[in-house]
Amino acid sequence: MDVIEILMSASFWAAAIRIASPLIFATLGELVCERAGVLNLGIEGIMVAGAFAGWIAVWAGLPLWGGVGVAMVAGMGFGALHGVLSVLFGLSQHVVGVGITLLATSLTFYTYRVALPEVSTPPKIEAFQVYEIPILSKIPVIGPALFAQTPLTYLAFGLAGALAWGLYRTPLGLAIRAVGESPASVAAQGLSVAALRMGAVIFGSGLMAVGGAFLTMSAFDSFFFDMVNGRGWICIALVVFGAWRPGKALLGAILFAAFDAFQIRLQQTGIGAHVPYQIFLMMPYILSILALVLMSRRASVPAALMVPFNKGER
Repeated sequence: MDVIEILMSASFWAAAIRIASPLIFATLGELVCERAGVLNLGIEGIMVAGAFAGWIAVWAGLPLWGGVGVAMVAGMGFGALHGVLSVLFGLSQHVVGVGITLLATSLTFYTYRVALPEVSTPPKIEAFQVYEIPILSKIPVIGPALFAQTPLTYLAFGLAGALAWGLYRTPLGLAIRAVGESPASVAAQGLSVAALRMGAVIFGSGLMAVGGAFLTMSAFDSFFFDMVNGRGWICIALVVFGAWRPGKALLGAILFAAFDAFQIRLQQTGIGAHVPYQIFLMMPYILSILALVLMSRRASVPAALMVPFNKGER
């Protein structure tokens, strides 16, 4: 199979969309946080916690959507902690975020060992199955890629559209964007900067956790410790790549996923027999960095990002 055949195959794009789905959830969550002026570096740990919480809830007997809900609540809990420390107390968002990642990851590992002390192989659950949308799934190439996915993938794309509409077409979206640009102006209008930022961080962290839950409940059917594998840090870069806009961030997630799916298939061609596999593993990250550099030159960073706000101070 040559490069052109890979890029034109429905299976390649279906895999790219599947790989992009958890990135979309987490990127949108980070975008909401940053639009409100809060950099959430706890994303990696929150995704790990969400992956575990959703999986263990389903394994304990909850339905799949119940597991998604549990994952989101777990993420919102860590988001609330992040908000209290960084928004209400005004602590360094960098330090708080890294601390949340360490706390969430360590707490997840501890809970796993307590809940399953004698288990060497994580038990499996009945994960979300592919649902083919009638008629649309039969469209050549596009159909199997976009319309033959699991329900969580459809939710991720729907959420991107809903968030884009909410941020740019609703008063709440305007307030969230304003609090990330000029919190003093928002306070002058009688709105609570702290409440808006807290709400954005809590909601955004919930989306990050759902991104983690996708891995255990849709991409796979079990939980293992390294399954998030740096996806959270990639999502932070994707927010910059998307210029803090949901639509562009969605395209960035698909682009990175396409690079990842491409390197996997490229290893199976004749090229893979002559090139060290580490080169292929590096490809999506190198290409993403190049794309990030090109796009970020024109990106407009929220003016109040990482800037604490104390009412009454100039």
